[in-house]
Amino acid sequence: MIDSFAVSLGMNAQDPGFWMPMVFMALLFAIIVAGTILDGFDIGVGCLALFAPADLRPRMLSLLSPWRDANEFWLFLGMGLFVAAFPHAWGSVMGELYLPLCVLALGVLLRSISFELRLRAPQELQSRWLLGFAVGSLITAAAHGLLLAQIVVTYQTRSGYLWFSLFLGFCAISAYCLLGASWLIMREAGELRARAVMWGRRAVRWAAAGAVGVSVVLAFANAGIFLKWSDGPHWPIVVLLWVCVLAGFVSIEMCFQRMINSSYRTTALPFVMTLMVFLITLGGLGYSFFPYLVLDDVTIWDAAASVDSLRLILATTVVALPVALIFNIWVYWRMFGLSIAPKPPVFKDRSAS
Repeated sequence: MIDSFAVSLGMNAQDPGFWMPMVFMALLFAIIVAGTILDGFDIGVGCLALFAPADLRPRMLSLLSPWRDANEFWLFLGMGLFVAAFPHAWGSVMGELYLPLCVLALGVLLRSISFELRLRAPQELQSRWLLGFAVGSLITAAAHGLLLAQIVVTYQTRSGYLWFSLFLGFCAISAYCLLGASWLIMREAGELRARAVMWGRRAVRWAAAGAVGVSVVLAFANAGIFLKWSDGPHWPIVVLLWVCVLAGFVSIEMCFQRMINSSYRTTALPFVMTLMVFLITLGGLGYSFFPYLVLDDVTIWDAAASVDSLRLILATTVVALPVALIFNIWVYWRMFGLSIAPKPPVFKDRSAS
C-alpha cells in the first residue's frame, strides 16, 4: 500500500524525501491531538470559571496548577515543529490564518499572565486576575473554532462561511466546556461536581452540533474529501465511526442525566467518552486532509524542508522526544481520580495558656 502510494507520487518508498515528511506529519498530528486534549480540559475549566460562583473559582484554578506549565508546552512545540519541518507552507498558511492566530495569541497571553499574576497579587485583586484567566480561556477556545472553520472552508470568506466560523467558534467553546466539566466530575466532589454536571449537560449538544457541522461542511465544500469518505470499500468504517461518535454523545448525555436524577458520585465515564469523541473527530480530520497542508494546493512534500534539514530535525527529535514524554507522563499521571482539597492547619492559641 505504501509502495503503491509512493509510486503514484512518482517517488520511492525508501527515499528519505518520501517518508521523512510523513514522519514529521505524524508527529505534528500527535502534538495537535495531545495539545487539544491535555490543554483542552485546562481551557474548559477556565471557560467554566466565568459561570461558577465566586467562592468556587479559586478551587477550580487550584486544580489546574500542577499542569499549567505542561499544557503550554504543546502549543509552542507544535508551532516550532511546523516551522522547522514545513517551512514552505508557513507563508501561505499563516498568511490566511493571521486573524484567528492573533486572537489565539491574545487569549493564550491573557491566560498565562492572569494565572501567574493571580498567584502573586494581593487578596483583593486576585478575583480580577481570575476573571482575566476565564476571559482568556474563552478567547482561546473561540479562536480554535475560528481556526478550524477557516481550514475546513479552505480560507474562503464569503458571508455564509463567516456565519459558519462564528457558529464553530461557539461550538468549540462548548466542546472545551464539555471536556472541562467531565474532568471536574472525575476530580471534584460536592457542589462543584453538581454544577459541573449541569454545565456539561448544557454543552454536550452544542459540541455534537459542532462535530456534525464540521463533517458536513468539510464533505460538501470539497469534492475530493467527499469521495475519499464515500467511494470505495471504506464505507463500513465510515458508518462505524459515525456510530461511535453518536454512541459517545448519547452516553455522555445519559450519564449526565442519571447523575442529575440519582447520583453525584465520582465517575470517569463522561471524561473517557469525551476523549473518545475528540480522538475520532481529530482522526477523521487528519485522514480528510492527508496528504495536504492546504487542501488541493500544498502537500506535505511540497512544504517540507530539504532532506538534510529534516535529518537534523529528526536527530534532535529522537533525543528530545523521550525526555518530553518522560516529563509529561510524570506530570500528567495524577490528572485522573478524585482530588481532595488540603485543609488549612490549625494553630494553637498560646496566649490562652
